[in-house]
Amino acid sequence: MSERRKVTVVGAGNVGATCAQELARRDYADVVLVDIKEGLAEGKALDINQAGAVLGYEPYTTGSTGYDVSAGSDVVVVTAGVPRTGDMSRDDLVATNEKIVGSVTGDVVENSPDAILIVVSNPLDAMCHVAKNVSGWPKERVFGMAGILDTARFSTFIAWETGASVKDVSAMVLGGHGDQMVSVVSTTTVGGVPLRKLVSDERIAELVERTATGGGELVTLLGTSAWYAPGAAAAQMVDAIMLDEKRVLPCTAYLEGEYGIDGLYLGVPVKLGAGGIEAIVELDLSDEERAALAASAEAVREVVSVLST
Repeated sequence: MSERRKVTVVGAGNVGATCAQELARRDYADVVLVDIKEGLAEGKALDINQAGAVLGYEPYTTGSTGYDVSAGSDVVVVTAGVPRTGDMSRDDLVATNEKIVGSVTGDVVENSPDAILIVVSNPLDAMCHVAKNVSGWPKERVFGMAGILDTARFSTFIAWETGASVKDVSAMVLGGHGDQMVSVVSTTTVGGVPLRKLVSDERIAELVERTATGGGELVTLLGTSAWYAPGAAAAQMVDAIMLDEKRVLPCTAYLEGEYGIDGLYLGVPVKLGAGGIEAIVELDLSDEERAALAASAEAVREVVSVLST
């Protein structure tokens, strides 16, 4: 290992390995990949290192079944857990993944007590509560990746619909990481032009629905959860923290009165920098959007209520 700063990704499955690869390609930090399956993290780390010879980044990715090599990490991304399969709802994952995320969090606290923790494991909103409760860390240092992924899906569909570059789409998806997520149509633009001036309300509703069920669509096609976009989204959050970018990004944050919601992890726009979540940004939502966000919050509370921690 070099003397560079360190990022650890827990879980060397599809999402974790993709995130680790994206971070290695950034070339600003060492990357540690941890997984309980013997040889999995080690093998994927070796593969990522060898890709560096082709793509031009330095080979400092390490794989391990233990957490010792992760000690002193600046950021830890938790992707560990049982993936959702075609016959499984996110709620079905709660009992199993609560134990996994709780155990991982304990190991992270022991080895990297000053780290910032990004939760990716599903059901995302509930697993953020587990990580916060087990770690005892402040809310600024424990949060989740969901909104960036959901927004990416919405933006992609908008770009296809309008024939525009996805780079010119400005969108935001809030709420729980499930079927009741809230696409904020009122502030969505394409090249600065409001979406409603470009696309009919009926068609927008179809795009919003496809976004809300986007995870399920991919599970139907793949037989398991997506990994390229989720891995890239998690890496973007790490970038914002490690490079102190002060990006305003939708993340699953712990709310204490913002948007009229208290004591709950929910997807909202935040300013993300070296301190983790440095501010929660409150958008001027329409009455319909605010009501939808409240409904999404209640759906999340139902899942969180079954947690044992």
